Amino acid sequence: MTDKFSAEPAHNLPEYTVSELSAALKRTVEDSYGHVRVRGEISGFKRAASGHLYMSLKDENAVMDAVCWRGTAGRLAARPEDGLEVIVTGRLTTYPARSRYQVVIEAMELAGEGALLKLLEDRRKKLAAEGLFDEARKKSRPFLPEVIGVVTSPTGAVIRDILHRLDDRFPRHVLIWPVLVQGEGAAEKIAAAIAGFNTLTPGGAVPRPDLLIVARGGGSLEDLWAFNEEIVVRAAAESDIPLISAVGHETDVTLIDFAADLRAPTPTAAAELAVPVRAEILATLMDHERRLVAAANRTLEERRVRVEGLARGLLDPRRVLEAAVQRLDDWSERMTNALTGWLGQREQRLDRFASALRPATLLREIARRQEQIGTLGARLPGAADRIVETKETALAGVAALLESFSYERVLERGFVLVRDDKDRPVTTAAATRPGMEVALTFADAAVGAVISGTGAAPKPAKPRRGKGKPDDKQGSLL
Repeated sequence: MTDKFSAEPAHNLPEYTVSELSAALKRTVEDSYGHVRVRGEISGFKRAASGHLYMSLKDENAVMDAVCWRGTAGRLAARPEDGLEVIVTGRLTTYPARSRYQVVIEAMELAGEGALLKLLEDRRKKLAAEGLFDEARKKSRPFLPEVIGVVTSPTGAVIRDILHRLDDRFPRHVLIWPVLVQGEGAAEKIAAAIAGFNTLTPGGAVPRPDLLIVARGGGSLEDLWAFNEEIVVRAAAESDIPLISAVGHETDVTLIDFAADLRAPTPTAAAELAVPVRAEILATLMDHERRLVAAANRTLEERRVRVEGLARGLLDPRRVLEAAVQRLDDWSERMTNALTGWLGQREQRLDRFASALRPATLLREIARRQEQIGTLGARLPGAADRIVETKETALAGVAALLESFSYERVLERGFVLVRDDKDRPVTTAAATRPGMEVALTFADAAVGAVISGTGAAPKPAKPRRGKGKPDDKQGSLL
């Protein structure tokens, strides 16, 4: 009897390995869906270190994996972000390692204007939070720029309108940096043009513009999208040269308008904002010249009238000169008389000095002076001895007085000098304490002592009456 559990089941199904079945499914999916267009919302977007993009596309009911290889990622018309609704074109395939199917993206576009507006608003809030649109960052444009740089397409009506308007108002030197204004790579070229103008050196072979205009004609939101790209907005905000944005028509608003130092509604209006009207400036200058000449004439007339009025109050110059001449003659005469008198006085003094210096008189005066010197020389030794004797007597008296004031004389009268263990005088009882060692200096010597306490000094013992040796000092009355 055969065990029913050991018998192999009989069937006609082919047997596959996992790899074989996965490869078969991969071929089936790729053959059936060679190219597809899928619409969905991006979720879980990430960029690998290799440059490949990985994300998921989802709608209300399903989720599909998507991958974009590095070579294709740089050519995408839209930059993928989480929450962005897009339409991708690619081929459907499977990823056998995880048994999942995915779409390999070859092209990507935004799914309708609503998605663009949402992306635009989210980007605007992000850049505004970074401070790129702050008014404090904006620079004032020059009144009359010498060189104007224009970033726009070299073909089309925009550059012609700008040049024509500048020529009408005030012709200036214009540098054009030709760029693509829409399509793939347009944003990078616009940002590079703005940065390129800023790198020019003042005074170089190519003059550095004093003002930039970034311009483009009107179009749809998709057509103007390059001017909403983050790289363009950052380049405009970082420009050291004042920048005017003139993108689209008056109703078109792009993010570069917020970052620019000034927004023009149209490219023609940008040219009008860039330079003033030359005819108006000339008219203003002529008006100022006319007013200046009129003011100068009025001032001269007022000064003439004032000078004439002052002249009427002045004296006749001839009379003033006559009085001055008369005073000059008077002073000359007085000076001559004074000089004559002064010379006479000096002559008299000179005569007196000359008479005093005659030889006989001079010899007699010398002899008298010599006699006085001899008398004084004889008296000098005695006077010196008397002075020394007087000073010695005075010095002896002062020394005796000083000796009488010495503390040693005080000790001879029965007083004692008390010093502590640091050889400092003790002058009050409050400075002592029981047991304190002190030195007592008498008239003849010093002895040591110890403070025993405070109180009155002990009374001296009374002498006993009776027989005994009488006091030598007192003596005997019998």
